[in-house]
Amino acid sequence: MKYFNYLLFGAMLFSGSITAGEISVYPQPRSMQISQGTVSITSQPRIIGQEEASPIALASIEALFKDKPEATAGTSRFSIIIGERGDKSVKKYTRNIPQKADGYYLKISDNTVIIAGNDERGTYYGVKTLGQLIENGQLPEVEITDYPVAAYRGVVEGFYGTPWSMKARAEQMSFYGDYKMNTYIYAPKDDPYHRSPNWRDPYPAEKAAELKALVETANANGVDFVWAIHPGQDIRWNDEDRDFLIHKFEQLYDLGVRSFAVFFDDITGEGTDPVRQANLLNYIDDNFNKSKPDLKPLLMCPTVYTGSWGKQNDYLKTMGDMLNPDINIMYTGEEVIVSITRESVDWVNSQIKRPVYIWWNFPVTDYVRNRLLMGPVYGNDTTFTSADITGFLSNPMEHAEASKIAIYSIADYSWNPATFNGEKSWKDAIAMLMPKDADALECFARHNSDPGDGWFNWRREESKEIAPYAARFAEAVKKGEKPSDEDYARMKCEFEKIVSSSDRLLANDENEALVKEIGTWVRQFKLQGETGREVLAMVKAYNKADSAMFMAKYKHVRALQQQSFVLDQTNNQNEYHPGILVGTRVLQPFINEVFSGITKSYNAKYGTTLEIMSEYSPHKFDTTIEQLKGAPVRVKGENIQIPPQLEVIRWGAGCYVQIDLAEPLEAVNVQINLEKTTPEIWKFEVLAENGEWMSLPLTTENGEMTAKIDREIKGARLTNISGRDLEVFLRKWNLVVKK
Repeated sequence: MKYFNYLLFGAMLFSGSITAGEISVYPQPRSMQISQGTVSITSQPRIIGQEEASPIALASIEALFKDKPEATAGTSRFSIIIGERGDKSVKKYTRNIPQKADGYYLKISDNTVIIAGNDERGTYYGVKTLGQLIENGQLPEVEITDYPVAAYRGVVEGFYGTPWSMKARAEQMSFYGDYKMNTYIYAPKDDPYHRSPNWRDPYPAEKAAELKALVETANANGVDFVWAIHPGQDIRWNDEDRDFLIHKFEQLYDLGVRSFAVFFDDITGEGTDPVRQANLLNYIDDNFNKSKPDLKPLLMCPTVYTGSWGKQNDYLKTMGDMLNPDINIMYTGEEVIVSITRESVDWVNSQIKRPVYIWWNFPVTDYVRNRLLMGPVYGNDTTFTSADITGFLSNPMEHAEASKIAIYSIADYSWNPATFNGEKSWKDAIAMLMPKDADALECFARHNSDPGDGWFNWRREESKEIAPYAARFAEAVKKGEKPSDEDYARMKCEFEKIVSSSDRLLANDENEALVKEIGTWVRQFKLQGETGREVLAMVKAYNKADSAMFMAKYKHVRALQQQSFVLDQTNNQNEYHPGILVGTRVLQPFINEVFSGITKSYNAKYGTTLEIMSEYSPHKFDTTIEQLKGAPVRVKGENIQIPPQLEVIRWGAGCYVQIDLAEPLEAVNVQINLEKTTPEIWKFEVLAENGEWMSLPLTTENGEMTAKIDREIKGARLTNISGRDLEVFLRKWNLVVKK
């Protein structure tokens, strides 16, 4: 029989109602060949080998065909031959089964399906692939040989912030099973029984029952539930604490947990000692893990979990030298937030003397909680083999459903890095999550993928397709020129698409969990689209010398800015990164630049004094520094801020920045960071209720200038009194007030 290789001839047609181009298996198989034929499914299959085969694989088969009728006399019935290596049912196919963990061989031909796993989980994955191949009651005749690169693939729930609900976790287990991920690490930072102060204490009965149910759900979906303990912050290196830890593991073992981890990340003090850590881990491995033959290898997260930190000391080398060779060691890459490179993996493996277990900090947003990271997975090396990495796990967002876009692609990547196509996998993930409105979700996700600028120094592509149009348009406005018709049309089309996509997403009823998670960001996204559309109309009105239309659109933009401000101030008010930010890399800067630029041009032409501040705030910003004119004043809880600026600020002698408050407020202090400057060349003043400016002394604390205020004020001002022009970085301006 003639076969076509799927990877080379995926778009070719074959007989029956299925085409090769319609066949999608995720993660992408290592080898998949398609013949010219199909198998029709008209009744429940005959199962051969069910006496020995994987129970979860058999349960999955039953679920696949539960809606099919029982076969009757004269009915054409197909057979499924199923089993694991060594089982009688699949003995004749032994040579076809890949000798790799989680590997399987699947063949569909002549009204027969063969599913032969290297182990029970491999058989289960073969059944999951079978389910993906069913289309309109038919199966293509195919032959698949498949196995993963990374032995452990999945998710570590290790982020800071709001933890997932038990319901969301259970749903995640099903998702992992469907897409061949086998690992979930339970390590929520807010669980006091996982970390300090209560890691020594057993779980209360109610919480223990919840965990037991979750473990059972994981097992039913072929997922290892890994329970992690985080004792390092207050551990006492004595026998008593060691015994507490073992007793805690015993409780979780009794709840059904068969995989354990010890985390020493993000701690200080005596708990960071690598020698003591290694001795404790070896003791656990020797006296707990090895005493229970059904346990998976022990996993640890080190205190030094990045390459840049590891190169400053011998911590990782100590772990490599001292730890039992079967203990796996986690690693986030060269930095905390970074793509995983060949160079970094080769280096860490040379230190730890075993294939590394990757904890990839994507799409986690605990360092930018006012954003969503919903863009494609890309940037990781695609040449890794099982000799390089033993595990590859995602640290996701606190938004469980939204995280599935990235998790889906990470499942694809960690199974078969060599053939991974990030853009295609991303689009397929979106279509999987929201089939009816996939294009609307894609629009939202394309514009909400970048974490912004910060200490992590890791940027993601965002709004890539429209970026050139936006740049040319904004530059034309800045120069006082008319933007091209092409650029105007492209930006208008994009903003119209944003508005319509937002409405469709908010009305979507096929994935209510996703809409609930991202709904506030979608509403902000719609306001952004409406604002962009009206800013474009301002430009058009200005170029047509239609002053009445310009003013109407200007007023509408100001109203939309105020709505956006209220949404930002009243939603997602976490203490670290409050608010709702969308489209920050291209869209919002474009709107700000064009609004400020065209308003300046209008003021100059018509002699008006319209406010050019591009973001709404109840407070007003005034400055004699040209670079800062139009900067917004942001309100974040009790903080009134001038946003940090990326470029060098040329602060002329005698020039100032000033905030005029909407109403008198009781101020506590001000915190100013201009980087490498001293208080004596600056004058800080506050505006008293009587209308007089009062000078207050500045001092330096932890590299920042600060002044105590402790009075009711109407404004604040900082002036360069050095007598010379200065070049500074505006890193922070934060006026703290009492609510």
